[in-house]
Amino acid sequence: MRSVYHARVTKHPVTMAIRVLRAQKVAFEPHVYAWQPHGGTRASSEALGVDEHAVIKTLIFEDDAKQPLCVLMHGDREVSAKNLARAIGAKSTQPCAPEVADRHSGYQVGGTSPFGLRRAMPVYMQRTILELPRIYINGGARGFLVAIDPREAERVLKPTLVDAMA
Repeated sequence: MRSVYHARVTKHPVTMAIRVLRAQKVAFEPHVYAWQPHGGTRASSEALGVDEHAVIKTLIFEDDAKQPLCVLMHGDREVSAKNLARAIGAKSTQPCAPEVADRHSGYQVGGTSPFGLRRAMPVYMQRTILELPRIYINGGARGFLVAIDPREAERVLKPTLVDAMA
């Protein structure tokens, strides 16, 4: 399969996430859009004209020992902290405060990518994400998604598959 990133002449940021995707030879299609504060995956799916279910949000959570973890979830679904804790064998989990998430990930909330995280942490992926033919996931900057095959995300991130939907 020919890599899309060599064939396209689209102006997009070169973030740590993009460096990881290139190093891992992941074919991706960059999508830059006008980011809206508090717009979330609904705004990005509307801007790109794609189903919000295929837009994958990257969330930074903490377990009961205050250890960070990365959670990938469909844009139109919520993470159940209780289901997530049960799935990973923790007493509890909760989303990090934005400034804490920024410190752990190295990205700004709204631009967090699971690729190229500043701090090594376990990655948990909602298992139904792998049923999609293509996903749109943050490329490491606000207003920047990359379209990739979800199997490529699984190959590179080596996530633990979970059922953590609310």
